[in-house]
Amino acid sequence: MGWQKWLLFIVAGSSVWVLAEVVSRAQAAGPTASSQYVTSGVFTPAHATAASAFKDFLDLHPEHPVQPIAFTHTVHLAKRMQCTTCHVGVNRGPDAQIPNVTFCMGCHMVIDTNNPEIKKIAAYQARREDIPWARVYNYSPSAHVRFNHAPHIRAGVVCSTCHGDMTKQTTAERKVNLNMGFCVQCHKQKQVSVDCATCHY
Repeated sequence: MGWQKWLLFIVAGSSVWVLAEVVSRAQAAGPTASSQYVTSGVFTPAHATAASAFKDFLDLHPEHPVQPIAFTHTVHLAKRMQCTTCHVGVNRGPDAQIPNVTFCMGCHMVIDTNNPEIKKIAAYQARREDIPWARVYNYSPSAHVRFNHAPHIRAGVVCSTCHGDMTKQTTAERKVNLNMGFCVQCHKQKQVSVDCATCHY
């Protein structure tokens, strides 16, 4: 009887997947396709398509997510910029902010303006749209995890511990599987709390 349940689960999952793909392609082909990346400035855990919700539920995240701008960490870090220059607030609160279009254009109004990628950023700014960066690391809302960057930075945990060596990455890549096992193992090595409420609250 056990294999029949698994077969039912696979068939149901496949059906949902196919339906989600059909719906998302139909939406992309519709009249609003050109504005699919317009952001409202309000964060929401909602997913753009049923397919993306299904992938999130199964924790299927691409190792190399496609970004709207081919931002290169390598170039910026080679110029001695720090992570905290662009990811403001990482040492003061829970989030490492992802730079918005205004922040990027603060430098690129005059730097490398003929670069095709910079022209894309300028076009976002001209349309008053923010850059729709694809998240590389995140936790599914169903995990009820509240990760806080600031105490990790204060404890001397370097960014590369979780994000990999950014001096060797162009667009950010998923270098570490930030699951519960990874986090608990690190906490045990550093002899800090592994109480559930440390991360799940």
